[in-house]
Amino acid sequence: GKWHMGVNCKSHSDHCHHPLNHGFDYFYGMPFTLLNECQGTDDPELAKSLQDTYWLHTQMIILAVLTLLIGKLTNIFSVKWKTIICLAICGLLYFISWFSSYGFTKYWNCILMRNHSITEQPMNLEKTTSNMLKEAVSFIERNKHRPFLLFVSLLHVHTPLITTDKFQGRSRHGLYGDNVEEMDWMVGRLLDVIDKEGLTNTTFVYFASDHGGSLEAHRGNVQLGGWNGIYKGGKGMGGWEGGIRVPGIVRWPGVLPAGTVTNELTSLMDIFPTVVHLAGGAVPQDRVIDGRTLLPLLRGTVQHSGHEFMFHYCGVFLHAVRWHQKDSGTVWKAHYATPIFQPEASGACFGRGICPCFGDGVTHHNPPLLFDLSQDPSEANPLSADTEPLFDTVTRRIRKAVEEHRKTLAPVPQQLSPYNNIWKPWLQPCCGTFPFCWCDEENNKA
Repeated sequence: GKWHMGVNCKSHSDHCHHPLNHGFDYFYGMPFTLLNECQGTDDPELAKSLQDTYWLHTQMIILAVLTLLIGKLTNIFSVKWKTIICLAICGLLYFISWFSSYGFTKYWNCILMRNHSITEQPMNLEKTTSNMLKEAVSFIERNKHRPFLLFVSLLHVHTPLITTDKFQGRSRHGLYGDNVEEMDWMVGRLLDVIDKEGLTNTTFVYFASDHGGSLEAHRGNVQLGGWNGIYKGGKGMGGWEGGIRVPGIVRWPGVLPAGTVTNELTSLMDIFPTVVHLAGGAVPQDRVIDGRTLLPLLRGTVQHSGHEFMFHYCGVFLHAVRWHQKDSGTVWKAHYATPIFQPEASGACFGRGICPCFGDGVTHHNPPLLFDLSQDPSEANPLSADTEPLFDTVTRRIRKAVEEHRKTLAPVPQQLSPYNNIWKPWLQPCCGTFPFCWCDEENNKA
């Protein structure tokens, strides 16, 4: 499925970030992420504001060149040809930079790979669902006689909401609902294969979402990003519950009791130690592992999650901290920074398209905004020293936890710096001779 963790470091084929260089034995899917450009829709998604800026500056340079050229030819004013030529070259380079970064997004970003080889560039979205399902089923059938880990990161429930004809119009909740129904069908097909191969009672299945619904995703008046219920905020908002509180569903017949519901907060970081535990291994001891194995909680041998504190980041910026006070059962959340909604009462960042993590799009809180989630899960009523007798005690304890947490962090290169976000031709995965990157190995084999 969707990898979205990068591919190359120094050359177009070093594959330093590829799944096969990070513990996986087999990979089929998208090395990048799904974008509106992959479907060829009219509303580009990739850095739309940056694209608009590039295009505005290009138009300004073209206008300046034409003005100087007309002035030169009509003798309205004197200007050297060298100046006009230099400005024209700069304008051309600027335009090439804009177009190469975004004009070829579909061809250079919307790629399917099998292991280290590109199989489709650009990918055929009409066949992607069946291809992904076929690969996952084949993997189970190939590995049914030995322990295996199958990680499926579905492209579904993510704009541009690719949905096959069979499921379009099936839901009362529009295209998003259709997409959810098709995803549900795909998960059912995988579970059917596990059951058919006699693996039901020996297979631990964990289903979850990586974040809450995207509130800014819309086309006209049509909402494309799901619904977060009573919870405030959504995808990409740092600490608000609507962006980080998602359901998890676990299946392991014969080992875990069916129909059990737990409201203990866990984290997707818990998957790693859980898988290591299931495999009979031990997590690395040379670093701090933030995850906790889920098995004691799921088996009922413990009543509480291993997370007393949870730290909620937006990029590299700590936005909020959750404290589950075990002795009282109270769950506190302190927000140190929150995104500024546009419009103000909208509950989302419609003006920007995505909420920023820092800068003028964020409000910093000192003292922090404090909520009692056990009483106010919608984070509607911030507490203060006047309304909550424990305000100072709680914020002081959370502040101490943050100090202890920061001691465990090791500095790493900034992944979201401007340099790391511009297109680099020498790192571009390409199945042909660059820049002619077009291929369809799947169809050729068929």
